Amino acid sequence: MSYQGIQLHKRSGMHKAGDVVFGGLFEGHFFSVFPDLSFTSKPPQPTCHGFDVLGFRQAQTMAFAIDEINRNSNLLPNVTLGYSLYDNCVKLSIGFRAALTLANGQDEQITLNETCVGSPPVVGIVGDSSSTRSIAISAVLGLYRVPMVSYFATCSCLSDRQKFPSFFRTIPSDAFQVHAMIQILKHFGWTWMGLLVSDDDYGLHAARSFQSDLGPSGGGCLAYLEVLPWSNDPTEIQRIVGVMKKSTARVVIVFAHETNMINLMEEVVRQHVTGLQWMASEAWTAATVLHTPQFMPYLGGTLGIAIRRGEIPGLKNFLLQIRPDLHHNTSYGNSMVNQFWEFMFRCRFAPPPAGWVEAGGALCTGEEDLENVETEFLDVSNLRPEYNVYKAVYALAYALDDLLHCEPGRGPFKGHSCSSVQRLEPWQLVYSLEKVNFTTPFGDQVSFDENGDALPVYDVMNWISLPDGGAEVLTVGEVKGSASKGDELILDEDKIFWNFESNQSPRSVCSEDCPPGTRLVRKKGKPVCCFDCVPCPKGKITNKTNSMECISCPEDFWSSPQRDHCVPKKTEFLSYHEPLGICLTTASLLGTFICVVVLGIFFHYRRTPIVRANNSELSFQLLLSLKLCFLCSLLFIGRPRLWTCQLRHAAFGISFVLCVSCILVKTMVVLAVFKASKPGGEASLKWFGVMQQRGTVLVLTSIQAAICTAWLVSASPSPHKNTQYHIDKIIYECVVGSTIGFAVLLGYIGLLAILSFLIAFLARNLPDNFNEAKLITFSMLIFCAVWVAFVPAYISSPGKYADAVEVFAILASSFGLLVALFGPKCYIILLRPERNTRKAIMGRGIGS
Repeated sequence: MSYQGIQLHKRSGMHKAGDVVFGGLFEGHFFSVFPDLSFTSKPPQPTCHGFDVLGFRQAQTMAFAIDEINRNSNLLPNVTLGYSLYDNCVKLSIGFRAALTLANGQDEQITLNETCVGSPPVVGIVGDSSSTRSIAISAVLGLYRVPMVSYFATCSCLSDRQKFPSFFRTIPSDAFQVHAMIQILKHFGWTWMGLLVSDDDYGLHAARSFQSDLGPSGGGCLAYLEVLPWSNDPTEIQRIVGVMKKSTARVVIVFAHETNMINLMEEVVRQHVTGLQWMASEAWTAATVLHTPQFMPYLGGTLGIAIRRGEIPGLKNFLLQIRPDLHHNTSYGNSMVNQFWEFMFRCRFAPPPAGWVEAGGALCTGEEDLENVETEFLDVSNLRPEYNVYKAVYALAYALDDLLHCEPGRGPFKGHSCSSVQRLEPWQLVYSLEKVNFTTPFGDQVSFDENGDALPVYDVMNWISLPDGGAEVLTVGEVKGSASKGDELILDEDKIFWNFESNQSPRSVCSEDCPPGTRLVRKKGKPVCCFDCVPCPKGKITNKTNSMECISCPEDFWSSPQRDHCVPKKTEFLSYHEPLGICLTTASLLGTFICVVVLGIFFHYRRTPIVRANNSELSFQLLLSLKLCFLCSLLFIGRPRLWTCQLRHAAFGISFVLCVSCILVKTMVVLAVFKASKPGGEASLKWFGVMQQRGTVLVLTSIQAAICTAWLVSASPSPHKNTQYHIDKIIYECVVGSTIGFAVLLGYIGLLAILSFLIAFLARNLPDNFNEAKLITFSMLIFCAVWVAFVPAYISSPGKYADAVEVFAILASSFGLLVALFGPKCYIILLRPERNTRKAIMGRGIGS
């Protein structure tokens, strides 16, 4: 059956009968006036004025879409769609009353068939254009599951399916608009911005979204958040502009309407606040009222988020076919058309409609030509809200088509039943809308997610200042939302106009980025974008910008001077290439060379009295052991290895024991010879023959060899990387392994040295021909003094200096023995040969 009810309408609207009727709510007028309440039989009707041409074009777009669907044989082929479109006059109470009228058919006369079955007044509503009105209307319509598809309500709160179960929209929610703006902020590195919002659901919900989405994940902070008053409050607006002027934020985001912007910009001009990069929400991105020579020096370069532009083929021809009803200018379906005609041509119909004040003095003929009027009404090159209206109508149509293509017995409803035109229920259309998925002729896919939101997409707009003081708004990119890929921003930066002398993107940050080598420290009481950059401590680095923590370098690495990367630690040991190592090596080789020279001298003069009188074999052994002492010091120079660490102390200990053993036996032989020179003392020499001397030296040295062997087996010295002395250096050293082993080794050498010193001291006053005891006493005194001083110096010296101290002690004691024991003899052999005779040596003894 058809919906054929006819009645005169007091409300402004457009209506067309059909088998199924879609409702619509549009802004036909800007203002409304409510008469005083009086006790009348009928409630007073509000008077609307200030005709909205663009709102009327949106309503006509719905009419065009329904007409196009009716001519489409593939979509709803056996169903004629009708429409009932109302003017909300930008007023909640009027829009709410219109929505209830659409839902319950209060203004219509409905003809039912014989079975009293008929379709409801409307099965779905396209609208409303305002978030506030959509919240109120959808909250009520949702109770009855009447589907409402908005083309302009963006509040993210409408995505709450619990509160608004039958609400859908073809425009992205403000939540995505906020995400889109955050993508732009990230793209240009703007982390410090101000936010201005309107004092309504649109602005306040956007403010909450910004506050929750900005931060660690969003990468930005709000320098200030201000609510723009609806009324022209000069004091409050002056305060807000003052906040903007004082702030260091160069980016200002405005989520408000063009009315708010006009009041704000007048104060911005008065205070001459320049150097700001404005970002516009979709509510005022295309507001031509702001494109004036007064505002453009400040608003030039504005980046804005705009509703997706679309193309609707055939719409302009449809608009040109609009004609008024000359017979019934307030009749069913024509009241809004007649008001449009009166507004466009500044004429009036006779008699003029009561309450409408737009008409001029001339009478309308109905033959006026729209093409002769300069108006943006016929400019279909930049369709944005209209494109959303178009998609909303088609969404309802595809949902209805899906319901009517149901196969009996396989339906989605109770008992697998299907719906029909005669038994159509609004809640059934809600069910089908949730599954809608189609592509527009412009190539955009339309479907709704679980919250009733369409696939989000926005155009990014840029305001370009023109020489005449006006502006051109260009599309410079787009932002698309995808469940799988997330938000995707595409920008053509070469097209963007920047309203700055540098003609480049401004910089808007609270604190400059912390470079590598520093870490980020939050400023107390400030937003997270405000911070200080603190250099990393020694040994730690950061190789990224704005690092929160410094990371420690690996064990063998250290931080570079810039603290931005790790470098290998400097290694330190007693090297052959450094001055200290070179000096010690030279001294060691010099001592070895002197030993060889002295050994050559003694060998060459081995038959002379002075050599023979001083036990030449022990002298040769002593020279060989001193040479080993000099050479063993070389094991302490160079990078420690396992074999050098094990060999250095063993070679040192055995070499010095061999040396001191020779001295001890030499001293004992001196005493034995002195006793043998006395009557009855010959027997003492039998204990100090050549074999006994060799055996004594061998036994004493073997004891030290046994000590070294036990030490190496139980706790062998080993190389060690020491970082305790200097945390930025690796000190290569040999750890002794067993302190007891090292102490026993030194103690045994000391014991032999002290014993040699005591015996030589007792023999120091022997006759002159046996005066070698004096030389031994002096040499042992030097030896003991050196090694007594060595112990505290060795313990207190760090790293390579401990090795240097030990090498110095070895060389000093070796040179002391070499000079004290062999210096006087070499002097006599080389420089005083006349004293190198038996007579001279014996003469000294007689003379005493």
